[in-house]
Amino acid sequence: MTFGSLLRQCRQTAGLSLRQLAAQVGYDHSYLSQVERGQRPGSTDLARLCDQVLGTDGRLSATFERRPARVRPEPLEAAWRGLVGSVDADPGQLFGDIGSVPPAALLPSLVRQLAGADQAEAAELSILIAETLTRLDDRCTAGRWWWAARAAADSAGCGATARAREVISGLAERRPLPELLELAEEAVALDRQGYLPRAARALVLAELGRREEARRALQELIGVELAPTYQMHWVEGRLCTLLGYGVAGCVLLQRARELCPERWIGERARLDLCLAECLAVAGEVAAGLAMALRVLVELPDEWRDTLVYDAADRVLSVVQAEPGATELRRLMAGVWAAGRAGGEGRGSVR
Repeated sequence: MTFGSLLRQCRQTAGLSLRQLAAQVGYDHSYLSQVERGQRPGSTDLARLCDQVLGTDGRLSATFERRPARVRPEPLEAAWRGLVGSVDADPGQLFGDIGSVPPAALLPSLVRQLAGADQAEAAELSILIAETLTRLDDRCTAGRWWWAARAAADSAGCGATARAREVISGLAERRPLPELLELAEEAVALDRQGYLPRAARALVLAELGRREEARRALQELIGVELAPTYQMHWVEGRLCTLLGYGVAGCVLLQRARELCPERWIGERARLDLCLAECLAVAGEVAAGLAMALRVLVELPDEWRDTLVYDAADRVLSVVQAEPGATELRRLMAGVWAAGRAGGEGRGSVR
């Protein structure tokens, strides 16, 4: 019996609906439905939580561990060719609890999903694959997937989102800022009222040192009336850090951390490192350095990727004159060695 079919059987035996189980384990009910039907693989975390809620004494976890091996990353080329050959898509959405899966493990699952995706899913999946490849520092392949993602998203009418997400990913990758600004301007031209395109453009302006433009952009973003998300607070907190508004940035980044799910280990590590940088900018240099050291010491190897390295490198640029900076530099070298996945590489740590 597959993991999905066993999960359905155990849920029904317990007398729970999909929505009831989803509420208790903290996953979306539509994602659970896809797992039960075999359209999504599930995860170790999901199996463990369901065992606890359904009282199945580890049966679900054991079945998940015995599942057939997932598709390996080798089909990336075939999947990319399939995507660029059919780019007529509708706006997509996030697929499952992807933040709880390390990037190296996530990539095969995304490729597998793309093989059977409809046009709406293909655009989002292509963006997710490009973002994941960037995190794994496979720059050449990521660049091809970003091209495919833009093509798919343009056909779907969500080209602004694809470009904005590429800009934000490119900032962590340290792509040339003029190139990213041009991409951000394209995103804004496609959707002048959208939050994400304007946020991406503001981040690039701040990185370029165009403070007054970035400051006005920050004021506009803060005035947008949307339900708060951790990504929104991260953008605004990051802008405050770049502009030197340390106290305000710390407040916003702390809010972002509160909204980010605890099981999203990589995102929370990056948020903590952004907060560490902001603390240092606000004058709390020792506290920021201590937080950065703690994050890198505690972070499991499978979560050490480009985004984490970039955030840690930014902390180092602020605290490098401090006595503990040597230890931070040593830990960063370990982070990069553990997290690299065959890309071009970034070079040595400063």
